[in-house]
Amino acid sequence: MEKPFYIFSSGRIRRKDNTIFFEYKDPSTNKDGSKETAVSRRVIPIESIDSIYIFGEVDLNTKVINFLGQNHIPVHFFNYYGYYTGTFYPREYAVSGHLLIKQVEHYIDQNLRFAIAREIIRSSNHNILKNLKYYESRYGDLSEFISDIENRDKELATSRSIEELMGFEGQIHKRYFEAWNKILKSEAFLFDKRTRMPPDNPINALISFGNSMVYATALSEIYKTQLSPAVSYLHQPSTRRFSLSLDLAEIFKPLLVDRLIFSMINHNQIRENHFESNLEFCYLNEKGRRVFTEQFDKKLKTTVKHPTLKRNVSYRQLIRLECYKLVKHILGEEHYKGFKMWW
Repeated sequence: MEKPFYIFSSGRIRRKDNTIFFEYKDPSTNKDGSKETAVSRRVIPIESIDSIYIFGEVDLNTKVINFLGQNHIPVHFFNYYGYYTGTFYPREYAVSGHLLIKQVEHYIDQNLRFAIAREIIRSSNHNILKNLKYYESRYGDLSEFISDIENRDKELATSRSIEELMGFEGQIHKRYFEAWNKILKSEAFLFDKRTRMPPDNPINALISFGNSMVYATALSEIYKTQLSPAVSYLHQPSTRRFSLSLDLAEIFKPLLVDRLIFSMINHNQIRENHFESNLEFCYLNEKGRRVFTEQFDKKLKTTVKHPTLKRNVSYRQLIRLECYKLVKHILGEEHYKGFKMWW
């Protein structure tokens, strides 16, 4: 199975013939007491990975980039604080001019665009409610929040524009976040309000980092299909981002990020010493990023029995299936129904 490859240390990616490897200084190899740290090498198994995530300061040259492009491997870059900064997106190999035209048509026609955008919001809301109902059965009464969100979800039918949809989405998320303190069982992780740029406390730092990971994962899955990542429906297309990834991430964040945050905090897997604060800026340190990414990767590999396919699929595969559902909708083959948790 293809899988992502994560790099947290600083170093250099080199290519030799048809092999690439990561070189880094490893103090643990220096067992003789000498001051000079040995350089270690870690082979990057190009034949069994589908993407690379780089969190450290890593050098790579055009020789490496050309090889990654030839093998269709996207590379996602994150800055010093662990937040997504960009992607090396290889030349698309699954290209369909016909699908691209249809994809753009569904953006230009406001009725067609609105139908997809509303289904994305409905799917996201469904998954948010699934989370609340799941945790209500374990941690106490959340009916106040569930009822409010269900009522706002019903009001989506009255919306007539993308702006109104985003307004409802904002109201729903506000109530959803207000319920988090009833789910989280640690006083060190109290949640006041959502702040993004920059995140000001550990909870916001976890949400921002997790959302970045979902965005990059969605982009990797889009790359394997004929969809253009630049043409989106809920989020406004931009010259500086792959906005279709934002659309897909909206659907999967409750499953891949929120549940992971609840579980890691309540099981003491993520702790205060996994964060650094700088004035009003809070972020995961390297150890924290490693811990979160390890659990995020396990989450992507989790499987569930698909009601239509009648076989087990991983959470990562659910994202790609979402891409295929969009393709069928855009081509007029099947009406788009967004992913909604059924378990």
